[in-house]
Amino acid sequence: MTDRDWDAEMRKIDKQLESVSDEAILPSRGAKTPAVRAQVEAAQQSTSTFGVFARLTLAVTLGVAIVFWPYGARCGLGLAGYLAAVATLLTAGVWASVWTWRHRAAKAHTLSLLLVLWGLVLAAVDVLPRVGYAKPSAMHPANWSCS
Repeated sequence: MTDRDWDAEMRKIDKQLESVSDEAILPSRGAKTPAVRAQVEAAQQSTSTFGVFARLTLAVTLGVAIVFWPYGARCGLGLAGYLAAVATLLTAGVWASVWTWRHRAAKAHTLSLLLVLWGLVLAAVDVLPRVGYAKPSAMHPANWSCS
């Protein structure tokens, strides 16, 4: 065991904290004037309508379109392209979820998180058999290249 006197150490810390004002330790967020607060809320509401839903619409469009992927994605470059599209879907879902969270759009945020989940499922279906975690099938073989 150590021979430090922890009670004495804690007393020193308590004395240091007592000498500092509460405002220096925990600055209050309510220091803004009501006019400034109303201006910030108005700016959030005006950008949330178009910007947030435009991002979400792009992400949802990609999430639906990836189901109809027109190229072979069993192996090789086709698989790399498909996984790049899935990575783009994940990025779009996270991008939309950040904006919907910032603008407090609850239903849109739920949809964007479902898009992230959809992207993770699509990635897992193709990646897990190839890394040995899931059982390979004819559509999802255990190899990455077409040999």
